[in-house]
Amino acid sequence: MAAITGQQYIERIDGLDANIWFDGKRVVGKISEHPAFKGVMKTQAALYEMQHNAALKDVLTFQSPTTGDRVGLSFLQPVTKEELIRKRLMVQKWATLNNGLMGRSPDYMNTVLMALASSADLLKNEENCFPEHLLAYFEYARENDISLTHTFIEPQVNRRSFHVENEDEIIAARVVDRKSAGLVIKGARLLATQGGTTDELLVLSSAAGLDEAKGFGFAIPSNTKGLKFICRESFVGGDSAFDHPLSSRFEEMDCVVVFDDVVVPWERVFYYDNVDVANSIMSASSFKAFTMHQVQSRQIVKIEFFLGVVQSIVGSINIGEHQHVQQKVAEVIIALETMKALLFKAEAEARLDEFGYMRPDQMTLQIASNITPQIFPRFAEIIQQLGASGLMAIPSEKTYQSEVRDDMNHYLQSFLDEGEDRVRKFRLAWDLSMSSFGSRQTLYERFFFGDPVRLACSLYQNYDKGSYVKMVERFLSKD
Repeated sequence: MAAITGQQYIERIDGLDANIWFDGKRVVGKISEHPAFKGVMKTQAALYEMQHNAALKDVLTFQSPTTGDRVGLSFLQPVTKEELIRKRLMVQKWATLNNGLMGRSPDYMNTVLMALASSADLLKNEENCFPEHLLAYFEYARENDISLTHTFIEPQVNRRSFHVENEDEIIAARVVDRKSAGLVIKGARLLATQGGTTDELLVLSSAAGLDEAKGFGFAIPSNTKGLKFICRESFVGGDSAFDHPLSSRFEEMDCVVVFDDVVVPWERVFYYDNVDVANSIMSASSFKAFTMHQVQSRQIVKIEFFLGVVQSIVGSINIGEHQHVQQKVAEVIIALETMKALLFKAEAEARLDEFGYMRPDQMTLQIASNITPQIFPRFAEIIQQLGASGLMAIPSEKTYQSEVRDDMNHYLQSFLDEGEDRVRKFRLAWDLSMSSFGSRQTLYERFFFGDPVRLACSLYQNYDKGSYVKMVERFLSKD
């Protein structure tokens, strides 16, 4: 089939009729027309449609190694630094459509699957592992431009280090039976972003502990019998792009995924009953390196957007002469250029891995992933500090369609803008930093790769500090 169009994406998801629950009711009818999902699905469709822009063909697609068709470039398994750079440019071209605000645009999960398939040899000769299933699924997803979401983590029931769940009261998803038709999964998992608006669901247990029943990896269609997506409250503020310029377009729903004795066909099982593989697959494979490369590429576009919003506030109300303002804007500039430098360094220091693929330098990207939990909350704070009361004096679009429009244009004008244009800018800043959508964005980036403290500890434990200690020892040993 090759790279799909936006309309094909919409029709496929509508045709699934997946079991999605929102606000206590099952979603019926076309999900692409539901208020909580239609904005992000329209944006997602626009991403797929870009693949058919003749001017972007070589930026967004490449020739399939098996069929010769044009397929999404995010599926490309890079073997040269030039191909790694192509992947970054592809991610950033797509990210410009949503200003980097969609963390689960299709290229993220395509990258996840590509990374796992590129490390499929890790499953060879391992008990209850099927590398051939993983490779076949990767090819299927690539050739059919399958959209995916995933669920990697368990519900927050008891976060003690050695908590053992009561098997008589299943909460976290686990294997409860093994039949000729496949594995039987029961329980729940978190946190499927865009749950129900993708073709399929990838499920990887990355922290099985000592429980073999939790050591699994598989992929299934979103409308598989017994599978439910239970949504949180929608953060779409409304349809108006004036009132809610971001949430009306880019709000990605997050879901709890419930497995009610879901049967996973054996050909869709990548591994099961293997805690060693489940506990090591993320770190031993190229998963972290390639996904961090994709994420940082997107986040750079997002930082650029933040910088644009911050400077728009500064220019609108003419506060750029103040040193504290310049210092705050400089913080965003420094973060942007630092993240760019780290990404370029990771590409420059990329090396062919043991599987023959060009893997970006993981340590460099790990450093970047320790920076982002700090900078995105700070960006939101900077917007609030600079916008101040202007972020509350933001009347709605209907106000500017009423008889008080002239009053609002006069009294809410700024140095640079008429009242309506100024309010439009400040509503954008509010939606990015203060609305429920904006708050979710901050939380999302704060914990994208996990607890920031654990990220810092991992960096401390894995970074080679020995050569610098020896430098000190050599200095102290001199007479």
